[in-house]
This record gives sequence, structure tokens and C-alpha cells, in this order.
Amino acid sequence: MTRLVNDPAQFADEAIAGFVAANERYVHRVPGGVVRSTAVPDGQVAVVIGGGSGHYPAFGGLVGAGLAHGAAMGNLFASPSTQQIVSVAEAADAGGGIFFTYGNYAGDVLNFDGAQERLLARGIPCKTVTVTDDVVSASPAQKQKRRGIAGDLTVFRSAASAAEAGYDLAGVARIAALANERTRSFGVAFRGCTLPGAEAPLFTVPEGRMAVGLGIHGEPGIDETGIPTADGLAELLVSRLLEEAPDGLGVDGARVVPILNGLGSLKYEEMFVVYRRIAELLERAGIEIIDPHVGEYCTSFDMAGTSLTLFWPDDELAELWEAPVDTPAYRRGSVAPRERATAATVVDDEATGIPPSDDASRSAARDVRRALETIVATVDANVDELGRIDAIAGDGDHGIGMQRGSHAALAAAVVAADAGAGAGTTLGRAADAWSNRAGGTSGALWGVILTAVAERLGDDGTPAASAVAAGVAAGASGVMAHGKAQLGDKTMVDALVPFSARLSDAVGTGATLADAWRVAADAATRAAAATADLVPRMGRARAHGRHSVGTPDPGAHSLALIVTAIGEVLADDRTDDRTDDKEAT
Repeated sequence: MTRLVNDPAQFADEAIAGFVAANERYVHRVPGGVVRSTAVPDGQVAVVIGGGSGHYPAFGGLVGAGLAHGAAMGNLFASPSTQQIVSVAEAADAGGGIFFTYGNYAGDVLNFDGAQERLLARGIPCKTVTVTDDVVSASPAQKQKRRGIAGDLTVFRSAASAAEAGYDLAGVARIAALANERTRSFGVAFRGCTLPGAEAPLFTVPEGRMAVGLGIHGEPGIDETGIPTADGLAELLVSRLLEEAPDGLGVDGARVVPILNGLGSLKYEEMFVVYRRIAELLERAGIEIIDPHVGEYCTSFDMAGTSLTLFWPDDELAELWEAPVDTPAYRRGSVAPRERATAATVVDDEATGIPPSDDASRSAARDVRRALETIVATVDANVDELGRIDAIAGDGDHGIGMQRGSHAALAAAVVAADAGAGAGTTLGRAADAWSNRAGGTSGALWGVILTAVAERLGDDGTPAASAVAAGVAAGASGVMAHGKAQLGDKTMVDALVPFSARLSDAVGTGATLADAWRVAADAATRAAAATADLVPRMGRARAHGRHSVGTPDPGAHSLALIVTAIGEVLADDRTDDRTDDKEAT
């Protein structure tokens, strides 16, 4: 557990600030993460990595000469937001284009893809390779769906070495894809991790048992077995990985870089005992071991566990692998002294004026603020329960993420409304703040929903019920387009689509917004409850589907809670209006 905490909600930000203060010879802080503090040659491809905090030395600890040029760093176990990634990429850009590489998780894919789209629109060339090394998270036939764990290191280092060697953007992407194809990982855990401020770990393993195939965000294992001896564990790890050598490669005579990775609280001495047997088994199989690694390279906060990665380089990858590296947490060879770079200046896209609006829209902006206050109160009241149901098959951070996002949205709305913004601008600023502060999948998708509604509200006149319904419908379409989820995948979509459909139908038949919203909220509540019977087909929970049957999807459940609470506010407003009418007569 984490003992040294101030405010748990600020833990990641404070940890990043301390990391930068301790490593200024390597990194500068920029909005959203860190970039190298040493000079980069003009025209070099910038390798930008990233993901949630809680995995040190990934991701900030791997920024420096010979490795990443920048790291976008989200909150604990939450992907960085699109805007955070953009700001890091722009600060790291040296004119050769941006190469993104990160673990294959839904929130990271959603936000990094969004960042790439923005950068391409600004004329900055970009390419991406996601890391998919975890052999237990999908079958070989669906290896593109596998998640990235400690194999991140081999892909990051190979791509960065290619960039340092002068490869162009296409060449760096080719090397990263080849390294990913030749990397396989498999992990086990004896105890789950406990996030700052939490009273219990995200998952537990019975005494004397071991979780097999865990996730690095606190996801439970795919299977469970008794704890073997150190030699027995080595045999389990090696045998599973040798079953799946990269296509076209034989085992006997192959060169392999073995990486035994500690997940947070396993002692180095224990890992050395395990590695002793791993080395024996690899050599017995006829493998030539090169540059073995034993240590912490991608952790899961304080999880007690370990993973084995086998990297099978060809001649080109082996040569790149020997290039020197000098970062805060990972050093190889001898890097020549580098000139210090000037701290990057990043323009804040949100630092713009308030567009003009009329009195009616400014009045509607106050209603937007009230709705956001209701969302905050609803999330705060349910944050623990949302975390609990998310931890059953995920990483348990849904409540925390919703809390961060909703509070940031309300704060941004207050500033905008107080500055005279209309309803559309007020909600639009709230949408950007939610997405940027929450990060993760839910942060990005709530940003999509609120932005779509904001665009329909505009800054002139009183928004009609039909405009609100159209905005919700556009938001639902946007969520499905961005998140790639469909009905039945056990996601937010399963509650959002019925809500939108019923809202549009009721408004279309002439119902007031309050009446239509109530009917739609009832539909969302029933649909969210029905997700308990579904097996997830998207996101982190996909690999742990059997664990979540019987529990509703947290994203669908939180949406149903929120729209129900907003419906009660709309009903109260209608009652107040009728009372005012009676008093006036």
C-alpha cells in the first residue's frame, strides 16, 4: 500500500513534479508530461511514448538520450488526454515527424489517435505502432488485440535507436513494428496493487495462490494456480513463451534478450533466483542469451509479481539494440555529453477569448452550470461504488476518473459562465476540461458527448428541446465512431444509444424536454442494468470477461445515474415554472 500521500487526487501530479525536480539533467516538464532537456538534432524523428502513471520507470523514466524524446503521462492507470499528448508531441518535435508508440489499451488508442489526427491536420507527419506483447490477453490469431506490458521497452528502445541513427519516420515505424512482432511477454502476481488513498487492493489472490496473466493496471489474472517454487515459476514462464516463438523463427540457435520485470514490490533477490533458472532453460533450448535484463521496467504500482519478456532481434534490431541510452531510470553503454535544450514553450489551445452571446443563451449557460453541479454531486456520491464494479474486471479507476473529469468540467464552466459565455461555449469549455483532466477512455468519450451537445446549443437564444436531443444523438454517434464499440459490447454505448433514441422519439412527438428526458433516463437505467448479463468485447475488461458477468458495465451505469439525476433537475425546473405561472395569475 501507499503510505506517503497528501491528497490522493493530486498524487500523480505531485509525483511527476518530484520526478522532474530530481531529474532536470534529463527532462523538462511540459503540459501533459515531459520531454528531453538535452538538445535533439534538427530533422530527427521524435519518439513519443506514454500512458497512465503508476508504471515507473514507464513512462517518464524512459525519456532521455537514446530513448524517448517525450512521454505523455496520464493520471494513475488512466491514459493521457488527447490535448496532453498533443502538447508533449509539439514540444518534442524536431522537424522529422512524430512517432507514437504505447501499450495497446482502449483509452490510450483513443487519445493517441485523436492527437495524431490533430497533428496531421496541423501539417506534422505522424505514425504509430502499438505494443501487443502480452501472450495471454488474446490468441495468436487475434494478436493485434493483445495488450502491451513490459515488452514496451523493446519497442520503445528499438524505435528510438532507429531515430537516433537517422532513420526517417517510415523507417522508425518499420523498426518498431518489427520489434513488436518479435516480442512476447507473460506475467504472474501474488498480490494486487493498492492505489493511493484506497483501503484495499484492486484484486486479491488467496493465500498460497498466484494470479496468471494479470494486467498492469490492476486487472485480475486470466487464471489462478498454486504458487510454485522459483524454479517452477521459471519453467512456467519460459515454456509458455517458447510455445509462441515469432513466426518463422526456430528456437534452437536463436538470439534472445530476456527481460525479467518486477511489477512493483518483488525483491530483486527473488527475481535473481528465478532468472538463474530462466537462463538455464533458455540455454538448454539452444538459445543464445544477449544482454539479459533483471529489474523493474514497467511496474503496476505496488503489485507483487513478475513478468518475463523474450525479445528475438534480427541482425538489424541487434545492432540498434547496442546503441547507448541515458535516461533517468534506464542506462546502457556510454552516451556522449549532450547540450542542454531550451525549455519548450507550448501554446495553450484553450487560452482564447469568450465569443459573443445573447441574454437568453447566457441564461441557458446557468442551466448548464446547474447540470454540471448535479453531475459532480452524483459522481461524488457514487465514486466508491463505480470503482468497485470497475475493479471486478478492470482497473478500478472509473469512479476516480469520472470525479476528476466532472470536477474539472464544472470549474471550467463556472469560469466561462462568469465571463459572460453563452450555453454552447460554457458547455464546450467544460467538455474540453473533462477530457483533458480525466484522461482515459471515459474522459475522451464524455468529452465527445458534451462537445456534440455544446455545438447544438450555440451561443444565441434559448436552446430548443430538439437541439438538445440532436446533440445527444450526435454524441452517441461520436462515441461509437471514436471508441469503436457497438451495442452488446458491454460499454457505455449500451446505455447511451437507448437513451438517445428514446429522447429523440419523445421530443419528436412533442414532449417537453423534462418529460422526454425522464422517459429516456428510464430506458438508460434499464439498459445499464441489463449489461450485467453481457460478456465484454471491448476495452480492458475484454480479457477478463468471465469476471464481469453479473455486474453492470461501470460506464453504462455511471451514465444512467447521471442522466437520471439531470432528469430530476429538469422536472424540478418545470414544477418551479408552473408555480411561477400560477403566482403570476
